[in-house]
Amino acid sequence: MPNIEEQIKEVEDELAKTQYNKNTQHHIGRLKAKMARLKDEAELRRSKGPKTAGYAVRKSGNATVAIVGFPSVGKSTLLNKITNAQSAVAAYKFTTLTCVPGLMEYKGAKIQILDLPGLIKDASKGKGRGREVLSVVRSADLILLMIDVFETNIQVLVEELKTANLRLNQRPADIVIAKKTRGGIIVNFTTKQSTLDEDLVVEMMNEYGHTNADIVIREDIDEDQLIDYISGNRLFLPAIVAINKTDLVQPDYLKLIEKRLKGWTLIPIAAEKGVGLDRLKEEMYKALRFIRIYMKPQGKDADMVEPLVIKDGSDIGMICDSIHRDFKKNFRYAQIWGKSARFPGQIVGLDHKVRDQDVVTIIVKR
Repeated sequence: MPNIEEQIKEVEDELAKTQYNKNTQHHIGRLKAKMARLKDEAELRRSKGPKTAGYAVRKSGNATVAIVGFPSVGKSTLLNKITNAQSAVAAYKFTTLTCVPGLMEYKGAKIQILDLPGLIKDASKGKGRGREVLSVVRSADLILLMIDVFETNIQVLVEELKTANLRLNQRPADIVIAKKTRGGIIVNFTTKQSTLDEDLVVEMMNEYGHTNADIVIREDIDEDQLIDYISGNRLFLPAIVAINKTDLVQPDYLKLIEKRLKGWTLIPIAAEKGVGLDRLKEEMYKALRFIRIYMKPQGKDADMVEPLVIKDGSDIGMICDSIHRDFKKNFRYAQIWGKSARFPGQIVGLDHKVRDQDVVTIIVKR
């Protein structure tokens, strides 16, 4: 019997020679599901095998941004300009041979920036220590794709990240799967589908070993989105793009690049000269979806100088966790002033969602 890598190659070859049409749709869907399952199994086996030296990175700050790009696009220069780090800089490939962290402070947020070795084609297969790099990227909260103004093939980076189960600027499909012990696969669509039908969903679920489950699909999706959901190991991360060395080209040339990369948040910079870095910091801050909360000790004025920086969508319980580990355990109630309060000084519980620039008092048991 062929080993797992040979099986993956067989499926890839079959997919490559099968033309997509209505008659082959089910066959291609099954092949895609089989290939995804085999790749997941191969990755699981690798993770249980002999360990190779990786990049140990201790997370710090309010969030982590990983700089991902080809070798020699200026990642180290950028890190040195916007953080307190000192990463080696040279005009030849693979200067950075390990992961170099730095801390950037912006609008009260402490943002960890990671300078990583350059990614190359087939990095996801281990080329150029790609697997170690990608394992660090998976721990980030935001990916900063960095390209050279003269080498703008961003799709190579995107495909390597996709192969490593990272999905950029996407969200999980609106699907609910409830496993059961009998009754087969029951499929319910709540909206019209462009590519999927009930039989194809059942076949793809079976390929992953699911024989009894109720599945509800609440939006129009394709086979890849269904596979991502069934696999359960995909990471969905925000990403923005920094185009470096833009001081070396004319504005018309830059407009052509921006047109070609339409759909991405693009920030033209010249890292060595410090051009465009303020906007880059602002775009990173926005992409990380931070909000600022001002803490007001009981009976005292609020501290309006140093806000508590947390993620959008946080509740009072998360604020307690960020202040002290005992706050949630000893929590009595909180008072809120600001956009999330129905009236000034509203008394709320742990599950109350806060909004940007709310003022919060937390009362704990003494």
